[in-house]
Amino acid sequence: MRILVVEDEAAIAGAVKTALAADGHAADVVGDGRHALEWADTYAYDLVILDVILPGLDGFATCSTLRNTGFSAPILMLTALDEVRDRVNGLDRGADDYLAKPFSMDELRARVRALGRRRSDDRAPRTQVGDLEMEAATLGVWRGGRKIRLTAREFALLELLARHPGQVFARERLIDSLWGADYAPESNIVEVYIRALRRKVDEGRRDGLIETVRGSGYRIRAPEAT
Repeated sequence: MRILVVEDEAAIAGAVKTALAADGHAADVVGDGRHALEWADTYAYDLVILDVILPGLDGFATCSTLRNTGFSAPILMLTALDEVRDRVNGLDRGADDYLAKPFSMDELRARVRALGRRRSDDRAPRTQVGDLEMEAATLGVWRGGRKIRLTAREFALLELLARHPGQVFARERLIDSLWGADYAPESNIVEVYIRALRRKVDEGRRDGLIETVRGSGYRIRAPEAT
């Protein structure tokens, strides 16, 4: 899994990252809540390990903001505040589990494994083509793990193509499927949206996914067989 560790104590953050690496996880570390929100909005994480006591935006507020913005991955909170009311507060803010400091790395790893299993069971269906991932439930789009912001209509067009990699869709079919009677067949609406998708999904990459098949339509390039 890819895990975001939000911990301002360098020694603890380093130990947690080492423990996660022992189980094959990739971990990014940030030291405050505001950076956690930025990283969670930019990259696709399977789990967040979030300390409560942080400079600036504390863990409770960070957790609430993540949930209010649609972040759905499990959140494991770490804290030296081991009062029942603190645990209840964290869980009410959207945390999935709570681990009081000091804790053993073996217990941390076990809790991460448990949350990972839950994540696998609860994960919304995703469409994946190469390094492009799409999650219909949240309109989430990632390429190479980096989040891409799309409008609902851009998402619908990209998803239609991505569900059928290699298949060519004529512009008339795309108009009929996504816009219906709102646009005439001679409209350039498809070209406008394809340009927008290329700018967001393919710009700066040599391996463009969205292809124009001259005289026929558009398609998502099918992954090469390995």
